[in-house]
Amino acid sequence: MSNKVYDALKFVAQIVLPAIATLYVTLAGIWGLPFSEQIGGTVMAVDTFLGAVLAISNNKYKKAENTETKDTETKNIETEDNNEEREE
Repeated sequence: MSNKVYDALKFVAQIVLPAIATLYVTLAGIWGLPFSEQIGGTVMAVDTFLGAVLAISNNKYKKAENTETKDTETKNIETEDNNEEREE
């Protein structure tokens, strides 16, 4: 998942979906709109699922980034060791 997609989905999960659920439940209470509990609960369930998927994606990204960093550090150390051996 690209950073742009991740950031957009994160915004939807953190701002848009909770706002929609709150807006509908509140207006349903005021204006007597139908199924406020069901609609609000559904939106929040989707939001929770999206948050879990994004958390998993973020953890995988960080793990891959850490592995990549360690590999680069190991290669740098090996290169430095080889350079020192050549100098001696």
